[in-house]
Amino acid sequence: MQIKDKVAIVTGGASGLGLATARRLVEEGARVALWDLNGDQAAQAAYGLGDAAIGLAVDVSDAAAAEAGLARTLEAFGAIHFCINCAGVATGGRAIGRDGPLPLEKFARTIEINLIGTFNVVRLAAAEMAKNDPDDDGARGVIVNTASVAAFDGQVGQAAYSSSKAGVAGMTLPLARDFASLGIRVNTIAPGVFETPMMAGMSAEVRDPLIAMVQSPKRLGDPAEYAALAVHMIENGYLNGETIRLDAAIRMQPK
Repeated sequence: MQIKDKVAIVTGGASGLGLATARRLVEEGARVALWDLNGDQAAQAAYGLGDAAIGLAVDVSDAAAAEAGLARTLEAFGAIHFCINCAGVATGGRAIGRDGPLPLEKFARTIEINLIGTFNVVRLAAAEMAKNDPDDDGARGVIVNTASVAAFDGQVGQAAYSSSKAGVAGMTLPLARDFASLGIRVNTIAPGVFETPMMAGMSAEVRDPLIAMVQSPKRLGDPAEYAALAVHMIENGYLNGETIRLDAAIRMQPK
């Protein structure tokens, strides 16, 4: 689909992969609603993107909050054509640690945000996309979700995170099939290690071994590279139901 004059929702849009994607979409002529748990940060990020962006406080794991965010997005821009889901958390913890079994609520909260939160936004956004007039290719909308290489190469302590991201990858094809008759495509990006606030908050003890596993180029990913792939997924009308690793050939070791 063409991006110019279309409307996008970007979750986790106040920073990192989400903000880079929002910025690229605005540059391509789209109007963008930045959804983020931190409403002040979302508003500040949107201000930096100009009149084509708005920032909204939205907890993606909360049905009512996402519905309210959708209503405010429609009030501002009138339609939804693209949805890029970048909101997520990277929680860690061994299934059995020094203090015993991992608290169940910690596992559940990771699933609630990363997997259920993604599906929550997808179902609402797709329902609005289905109301759009189709283009010449029959397309009404595009959804891009975010998994992780941890969905395939989960490390020690990543049972919760890996399973949440494996769920995102796993629902990609079924969603693409669910929405095929509506003209809505669904793809997923599985990033490797990127220079995001989430990664910046990790110690060198965590960061350095991950960078060492990257093959080429030997560095952290640039969020702009994620944004470039998201834009390609929107514009390439034959790309559907796929999960693409964006990871410089990293294959994570157990720890």
